[in-house]
Amino acid sequence: MYYGEIKNCDIANGIGVRVTLFVSGCTNRCPGCFQPETWAFDYGQPFTAETEEQLLQMLAPSYINGLTLLGGDPFEPENQRSLVPFLRRVRAAYPDKTVWAFTGFVYEDLLREGSHPRCEATDEMLAMVDVLVDGPFVERLHQVGLRFRGSTNQRLIDMNATRGADRVVLWDDHTGPASR
Repeated sequence: MYYGEIKNCDIANGIGVRVTLFVSGCTNRCPGCFQPETWAFDYGQPFTAETEEQLLQMLAPSYINGLTLLGGDPFEPENQRSLVPFLRRVRAAYPDKTVWAFTGFVYEDLLREGSHPRCEATDEMLAMVDVLVDGPFVERLHQVGLRFRGSTNQRLIDMNATRGADRVVLWDDHTGPASR
């Protein structure tokens, strides 16, 4: 897996102060995407053991609320396979920090057997995500004032509540996701 950028102390891609990893590779190729360079799977730098260590160190301070994954698309199968072992390490080291993930795929497609994004790593990756922002960016549905998403079709899913229900539970912007 490759990544395009790492942001430390990011306040734009989730609640609180976050460490953000922009992975490379996206087959959705949404018209109007704010980072089309990340569509290429070999954009940026290789995601190495050293990269993982750097991210884990960045997550250490108590003022860091958690990790955000976006891109590209973290839910491209090849990205999931690289991210799951890393997320295991994040969860072991920082069980109280939250993980947000942004994807151009819809949650239901991540669950559907035979869909492009679904692979052997999907269920485990979803189990380690607290908030999933799903759905492709749709230019005609773009609204500047939306919090943590670019178009009105995209959902902020509270994955902790969703796992305990038989339906998708949207994240409540006023109370936020359940803590870990």
